[in-house]
Amino acid sequence: MLPAETLFAFLGISLVITFAPGPDNLMVLSQSLSRGRSAGFGIALGCALGCVTHILWATLGVSAVIASSPRLFLALKLAGSLYLLWLGIQALRSPGATLKAADAARATEPWLRYLRRGFIANAINPKVALFFLAFMPQFLKPELGHLSLQMVQLGLVFIVQTIVVFGLFAFAAGSLGRLLARRPRIAPWLDRVTGGVFIALAARLAFVR
Repeated sequence: MLPAETLFAFLGISLVITFAPGPDNLMVLSQSLSRGRSAGFGIALGCALGCVTHILWATLGVSAVIASSPRLFLALKLAGSLYLLWLGIQALRSPGATLKAADAARATEPWLRYLRRGFIANAINPKVALFFLAFMPQFLKPELGHLSLQMVQLGLVFIVQTIVVFGLFAFAAGSLGRLLARRPRIAPWLDRVTGGVFIALAARLAFVR
């Protein structure tokens, strides 16, 4: 087991990173605003589970391969950008979710659909993979041995705090979105904002070096 002070230090920095504006929390906020808390919670949990793949990659050394292979990095980057662009176009084409339509959607749309969106968007983002490769080893204690187990411990801490923080984002933004959805003129623009966020994130990822 890693020392408690190491885990708390890692937790503190992880919280700062998670609260800082980034692709994942912007996805949670935008989807919660336009589609409600359930969609936001789905995206939040999907993003957190996507971190599992990056932790596994960092542990196995796959992220190091990505870092040393420009072609592989480019392929993953373009795949992630195209996926986010597709989500953005879908949101822009949406007629907007009124309060009644949003309630009906929650009853018919599978919650796993949003979880899958969050997971894919996070899992195929090479920037996140390289972040874990650079960030987590700084808290390892080689003298304790079992480095892979230490990576798992740090990964679990990061995932749990991500679920909590993103869950709070989803709850707050979902409540605000529900209030805005009561206004027919405002409701359609929620999806426009969501679409713009996804397209902006796609462009941002496309130009990551």
